Amino acid sequence: MPINDILRAIIVISGVIMVLFILLQARGATLGAGFGSSGELYTTRRGLDKSLYEATIVVATIFVLAILAGLLIG
Repeated sequence: MPINDILRAIIVISGVIMVLFILLQARGATLGAGFGSSGELYTTRRGLDKSLYEATIVVATIFVLAILAGLLIG
């Protein structure tokens, strides 16, 4: 299996996982929060929300590095 096929698979898989992780993240601030109707605009991430946030960063980094590697290899 050529390296280009492996990189394409990594890009597709990490892209799908990244989209799923982003969609799973809970939104604490609603539209009304921007206009002052909510008590807090910023909350600290805790527990599963923090783990999901950090995993999203890792998957996004893998995604970008795989794209850059694909560009360099050609």
